[in-house]
Amino acid sequence: MLMRGVLAVLFAGAGLAHLIAPHELLKITPDWVPFAPAVILVTGLGELACAAALLTQSLRYWAGIALAIYSLCVWPANFKHAVEGIQIAHVPSTWLYHAPRLAMQPVIMWWSLFSAGVVDWPWRRST
Repeated sequence: MLMRGVLAVLFAGAGLAHLIAPHELLKITPDWVPFAPAVILVTGLGELACAAALLTQSLRYWAGIALAIYSLCVWPANFKHAVEGIQIAHVPSTWLYHAPRLAMQPVIMWWSLFSAGVVDWPWRRST
């Protein structure tokens, strides 16, 4: 499915960003996150693993659930990035970027679940 492949590429890219430029992501990590550098490393590895698992039949379902939960968990960082106007290399710091990005987070959660076959709303899959 095309949607699953695109989602896997997006999460793999985000996972690589966590590993390549963790210092940039530390800027937007909320202060209440314990062991932030380790969290960024682990979440980057998790994104890569889930992106790969999303492309497999046997692990797809759980990868979709994990990516949806992960997307919910990182939403506070997206809000911090937007509200505090934090500059990150190669990412715009305007509300023309932040507003759609924040609004898309629930869509990414749904997309993760839909691509993994966890939900079929709004289209019913034939059985």
